[in-house]
Amino acid sequence: MTITQLQYVLAVAEYKNFTKAAEKVFVTQPTLSMQVQKLEEELDVKIFNRSKKPIELTSVGIQIINQAKNIVNESNRIADIVEQQKGYIGGEFRIGIISTVMPTLLPMFLKNFVNKYPKVQLKIEEMTTDVIIDRIKEGHLDAGIAASPLDNDALVEKPLYYEPFVAYVPPNHKFHQQDYIKVNQLDPEEILLLEDGHCFKDSILNLCKNVSYVENTKAFHLESGSFETLTRLSDEGLGMTLLPYLHTMDLPEKQKQNLRYFEKPNPAREISIIHHKNELKSHLIEALKQVISGVVKGAIKFQDVKIISPIQNSKLK
Repeated sequence: MTITQLQYVLAVAEYKNFTKAAEKVFVTQPTLSMQVQKLEEELDVKIFNRSKKPIELTSVGIQIINQAKNIVNESNRIADIVEQQKGYIGGEFRIGIISTVMPTLLPMFLKNFVNKYPKVQLKIEEMTTDVIIDRIKEGHLDAGIAASPLDNDALVEKPLYYEPFVAYVPPNHKFHQQDYIKVNQLDPEEILLLEDGHCFKDSILNLCKNVSYVENTKAFHLESGSFETLTRLSDEGLGMTLLPYLHTMDLPEKQKQNLRYFEKPNPAREISIIHHKNELKSHLIEALKQVISGVVKGAIKFQDVKIISPIQNSKLK
């Protein structure tokens, strides 16, 4: 039994197809099939039911795959330990970032990080929190950047910064004349929201969940995928919305006049770098954390905040 054979069976288990698995591990299909068969012969079991389309794991195959993941991860840890000992920070690093963070955070730290660690090949992809969690567990991502806490036992969360919520209030709205807004004044039915799948929407609903309000009498219901759309609709007098603080920094001066802050403690979201508890590539994760925390620290100066969880129906923390 070899690590390579285990990597091959993991690829087949993931893609449920020998040809696709071979492409992903950069070998020919006959080579991969032969190595998988050798492993099955050595163990004297069938890992895959090849008569099914797509290929399925046998009952014992499921157990073998679970153990193979642990073995391959631990073998990767050896290389990780050696690189840390040598002080080497380089190689491929795969990271997923949620869509409400990526447009504002990436321009702030990426150039800095690339200049400081030129030997690191960052592979960055925008995705939802649920997809980030799944891909980290499956070993397809080294880390993610998302709103936390997530209360997931398989993950470690390392806070990067705390980003306050800011109200965007058009001139025709009753809050426009106020210098500050109280959380208990919010009416969820008056807030233009992001569409389902965005954890920022879930945080807002958690922020408002203890607020009593009357039945919605608006002539429309809208959920959008972008903050730009929400602010433009708000400018048309169709309601207020809430924005993460970093999204307000580049607004035109005219739109900044519509921003209203909350009374202290400011409701805020916690943005963390998350990774598997096995802590592979921990030296790279720490390097990324330090760069991001350093650049954001100068942009967000709020100290008195109250973290609102993105987990639906969670309690305010």
